[in-house]
Formats: sequence, C-alpha cells, structure tokens
Amino acid sequence: MTSPSGEVRRRRVRAMAPDDRRASLIAATVPLLHECGLDVSTRQIARAAGVAEGTIFGVFPDKGSLVVAALMHALDPRPTVDAIAAIDPGAGLRDRLARAATLINERFSANAHLMAGARRLLFASDAHPDAAARMAEGRERLHSALAALIEPDAALLRRPPGTVARLLLLFCGANSFGPFGDPARFDGDEMVSLLLDGLLVTHRTDRRGDDRC
Repeated sequence: MTSPSGEVRRRRVRAMAPDDRRASLIAATVPLLHECGLDVSTRQIARAAGVAEGTIFGVFPDKGSLVVAALMHALDPRPTVDAIAAIDPGAGLRDRLARAATLINERFSANAHLMAGARRLLFASDAHPDAAARMAEGRERLHSALAALIEPDAALLRRPPGTVARLLLLFCGANSFGPFGDPARFDGDEMVSLLLDGLLVTHRTDRRGDDRC
C-alpha cells in the first residue's frame, strides 16, 4: 500500500483470537506427534504453525500443555463413535459388529503410538488429571456406542451387550497394540467370527439360517 508521499506502508495483519491461536497450534502439533512422538520441540511446532516460538507461550503455559491438548484432539473418539452410530441398524448382528470392529481397528492402528504416549504422559503420573479423566471418558463413550449397537440382538448372546462390547474392544486393542499383532493383523470379520463362533469346529454346514447373526 503506497501513501500520497510515495512511502510504502505495510498492512497490519490482525492478530488471531486466543482460541483460534490455540486451535491453530494444536492442528500443527498433531502431525508432528505422529512423526516425532512426545519429543517434538516447540521450535518444530512454531515452524509448522508459521509463528514465532514465543507465540506458543502466549496461549499455552508450557510445551507439555500444548502436547496434552494436541493428544486430546487427536484421540477424540467422536468421529469413531459417530460412525458406529451411523451403522445400519437393519443389518444383522454379525455385519454390524464387523463394520464396527473395522472402524475401531482403523482408529486404534492409526493412533497406536499416540495412545502409548498418552498413557505414559497422562497415567504414569498425576500431572494432568483432567486430561486423564477425559481419556477415560472417551473410552467409555466408545464402549457405550458399541454396546448400543449390540443391544437390539441381546437375546442372541450369552453375555450382556456391555460385556460383548468390552470383549470386542479387547480384541481390537490386542490386535493393534499387542506384541502378536504384527505383521498379520486380523480384520474386523475375523475378530467378530472369533467372538461369536469361537475356534471349535462345529457340524453346522449352513450358516444362512443362523438368526440375524
């Protein structure tokens, strides 16, 4: 912009509101956590966010607070919970569970090292009790969504929907985080078959009449 005297004036860029700045820094931090883990530096974060390093401390008291906020954002179960709730309730129990298991596997596998870091950071000490409580609440939301998916066919199962949901989450967790998951992970269909059918060979040759399973 040029003044009448010919001098060039710089247009002042409006500063972000604190909430917008927080969101921008969190968004820049999440990919770095996937790449670098908890050892990501504030210099790396500032570079990714396109700000001066000191800007971080204008909205976060320290690096740990930013890392925790970014972990909470990355591990928010809402997208998976919403996707489970959107599964067609008219599908059979086996199909519904297989779709849910696939969604959960994808979530766990994509965030496996972030979850490991969060457990180490949040549950190994009492430094972040609010974040630890939010993590526990997120697990329960995921469990509740899965139990609600199972509930319409509770009469077909030997255990209550809540217990079946926990078992499937246990399978998915072991599949993603356990020492025996790599390199051959089990897909959603196989885990649901293991849950509903077990491993014993049966004499039934036709599954088409197996109620809604």
